[in-house]
Amino acid sequence: MIRAMIFDLDGTLVQTEKLKALSYAKAVVELCPDETTEGQVLEAFKDVVGLSRREVAQALVEGFNLEKASQARMSEFGVSTPWQAFVQIRMNYYDKMLADPQVLRSHQWAHNRALLEEARRQKCQSGLATMSQCNQAQRVLQILGLADKFDFIATRDDVERGKPDPEIYLLVASELDVPPANCLVIEDSPAGVKAALAAGMHCVAVTTPFTRERIHASQLLDEGLIVDDPIELPDVVRRVMEESKLVVRE
Repeated sequence: MIRAMIFDLDGTLVQTEKLKALSYAKAVVELCPDETTEGQVLEAFKDVVGLSRREVAQALVEGFNLEKASQARMSEFGVSTPWQAFVQIRMNYYDKMLADPQVLRSHQWAHNRALLEEARRQKCQSGLATMSQCNQAQRVLQILGLADKFDFIATRDDVERGKPDPEIYLLVASELDVPPANCLVIEDSPAGVKAALAAGMHCVAVTTPFTRERIHASQLLDEGLIVDDPIELPDVVRRVMEESKLVVRE
């Protein structure tokens, strides 16, 4: 039986993955304006969505040959590696986006938020497991009016290892005092799905334009557990919850 529903944040409840992708794209173009377009970076971002900030930055620095250009900016930010300088350049853009509450409100995923509200109405415990840093996650949640909608919130600051490691999901389950087998995770990225499955939890993937192709290609989940059309989400979740009850009875 499903006793807790655990949500990812970026890409699942709010389209911050879209905003993050755009901020990385602007940073890449700033470093090599004559060689790369934002569209090229947005396409490349699909391969790293859901990974840690360091992993994303390192992949893009390598993929777009930004080592020298980023290295030249290290002293400006007082950092020790090119990828850290790249992150700081990218954060300048991202922070400006987050500073506009209307930008965040206009990028919510209404279908996943509705699922969260329904879970609460059904007295199902709710958790959040995000790879965002605590301060960023809290700002997003406050603006969207979601800060008090979860029984426990875990961010990147709370774990040693990021997704696809299951640590963050196991932490949320432990704090909710619910066995992993009784948790349903709502995710949007392959890394998040891997983390949920490795934690021994049920998982439904609600895809986005950034993750759809990779979610299906990964074959991590049965196709019936992958939601491309938001209209189908309530029925898919209802089926998972009913099937979990049958497993318990057997």
